[in-house]
Amino acid sequence: MNPAKRREIFARFQAANPEPRGELEYRTPFELLIAVILSAQATDKSVNLATRGLYRVAHTPKQMLALGMDRLIAHIKRIGLYRTKAKNILATCALLLQRHAGMVPPQRAALEQLPGVGRKTANVVLNIAFGQATIAVDTHIFRVANRSGIAPGRNPLEVEQKLLKFVPPEFRLHAHHWLILHGRYVCKARKPECAKCSIADLCEFKAKTRAA
Repeated sequence: MNPAKRREIFARFQAANPEPRGELEYRTPFELLIAVILSAQATDKSVNLATRGLYRVAHTPKQMLALGMDRLIAHIKRIGLYRTKAKNILATCALLLQRHAGMVPPQRAALEQLPGVGRKTANVVLNIAFGQATIAVDTHIFRVANRSGIAPGRNPLEVEQKLLKFVPPEFRLHAHHWLILHGRYVCKARKPECAKCSIADLCEFKAKTRAA
């Protein structure tokens, strides 16, 4: 895909949704961090249902740590892998208090040292909480980048690196949200809705679906 096509794709995304937002509910970087940890292999809807109650009783690392395993699990037990996530959350809260005065660090290296935080989670927090032009490659972005030809790659890291190289700088901050939303609601895994796609004429997917 040539640079002109990529620029037009993101210009259309911007025109349709100038200030895109993620669907996880949060008020602070800490609440966002916990929500993203919980969102692994879970829907944003299920995470929001859990955190609404959780954040009413614990919305700081100190308060979360004070809950303990059993009380934390009571809030998140409907989310997949809840025991592992609860263990990671409590360990993360302890490290935030020990190393960062209870604050979420705005550096990738420091974030990736927290239990349950990998590159994707760190990228989400850096982008949404701290306004850094990172791109977290989840299954939606990986699919859209490969299917459309915007930034094909064999694995998430390769796709991330290509997106950071190919997405024009003025679109990079919001590229993460635009691509996720496009993959979630239009360029779906099983049956992409090409007939209602705003970039169908620019996309290089050879097996485009036809209008019903």
